[in-house]
Amino acid sequence: MSGLTMAQQRMSDAGVAQRAIDVFSSFYDQLEQGATGMIPESEIDPLVDVDHAGAISLSDEECRAAAAVTAVIKLNGGLGTSMGLDRAKTLLPVRPDLTFLDVIAGQVLAMREELDVPLPLLFMNSFRTRDDTLAALEKYDLAVDGLPIDFLQNREPKLRADDLTPVDWPADPSLEWCPPGHGDLYTALEVSGILDALIDAGYRYATVSNADNLGAAPDAAMMGWFAASGAPYAAEVCRRTPADVKGGHLVVRKSDGRLVLRETAQTPDEDAAAAADPERHRYFHTNNLWFDLRVMKQTLQERDGVLGLPLIRNTKTVDPTDKTSTKVIQIESAMGAAVEVFDGATAIEVDRSRFLPVKTTNDLLLLRSDVYGVGEDFRVRAQADPVPLVDLDRRFFTTISDFDARIPSPPSLVQARSLTVKGDWRFGADVVVRGDVTLEDSGESRDVATGTTLG
Repeated sequence: MSGLTMAQQRMSDAGVAQRAIDVFSSFYDQLEQGATGMIPESEIDPLVDVDHAGAISLSDEECRAAAAVTAVIKLNGGLGTSMGLDRAKTLLPVRPDLTFLDVIAGQVLAMREELDVPLPLLFMNSFRTRDDTLAALEKYDLAVDGLPIDFLQNREPKLRADDLTPVDWPADPSLEWCPPGHGDLYTALEVSGILDALIDAGYRYATVSNADNLGAAPDAAMMGWFAASGAPYAAEVCRRTPADVKGGHLVVRKSDGRLVLRETAQTPDEDAAAAADPERHRYFHTNNLWFDLRVMKQTLQERDGVLGLPLIRNTKTVDPTDKTSTKVIQIESAMGAAVEVFDGATAIEVDRSRFLPVKTTNDLLLLRSDVYGVGEDFRVRAQADPVPLVDLDRRFFTTISDFDARIPSPPSLVQARSLTVKGDWRFGADVVVRGDVTLEDSGESRDVATGTTLG
């Protein structure tokens, strides 16, 4: 029995929808043929001349009309394993009394009240994040038009790197499975019935972002812009800085002039320097995107559920915490890669304020500090310009448990330019950081006393 047949059988036995199995099979065929998904510099041109959202000029009524037919989708499948978590990252507090989920719910409810629009909120959960997320959201009245507030990301087998058969891991069978990357969004929307339900209820557009990016709040002006653009699909991009060397960026494919998303994993080593040059490639993809629900449905129907997103070949170990465990390949795709699928797809430049992802405890410390404020509309706004740089020693601050033990109360950073912590430092309450501060490593655990002003 071939590796593909074995994988298809495993997915079928686990109740995975046939459309999702078909998408997996398409990627598997590419993988078997040696596809790497690489996008060489020689085949693309930089993206230039992107319109800025600040130039949007629409009436309040035009924006409200667009908001009335827009749904908000948040990707919430991540466990935050890189921060030592084993549950949804969005359950973390960003304020003593507010988690990511509380802020997201607050943003949506505030816009509903302000504009008198239904604004459905839908979370794409994974099988690992669903139960905790739904329990945390029970206190809010979020469901509208009989729509659920979540749908499940699909899952697929991890494949042995040596022969592309599904890996067996009796010590923890759940580790035999992985999510297919956030490119699964479109398949999951279709097979869950959510895509049809939204269209049947009169909705036309979707705005999508990562749930750990609280900057991507529902925005009526952006909704008005997308509706007026007539585009089937749009990506939000930001200007890159020297700090933005990783992550996906939009480029233009020479062969057909289409916009294409190039992820770091799709960049050949010899092109890494050119890809990281912010003067050559000016815009990075925020993973905030927009699409027309009807066009999405029609395109999925025409392609039998297989959009044809580029393959991302991700090599890992079956147990992420054990680097000696069996090497596996995870077949993934990026949702932003769908920009190349649709005729007339476009991009719009947005302010950095719409890109506040939390990937490390450095990001979390900034978000918890007074650098950001949470308004009555639950929008997260910077109180400092520029936002200071934070660099915490990875040996002592990588996991949430270590971070919370050492910084139980965030210092004031609104007057800081940078904070670099080297070594094992513990912060008391009411610490103030001004200017550029570096705490050096003495080789011993040290304290920053309560009430200290640094810098």
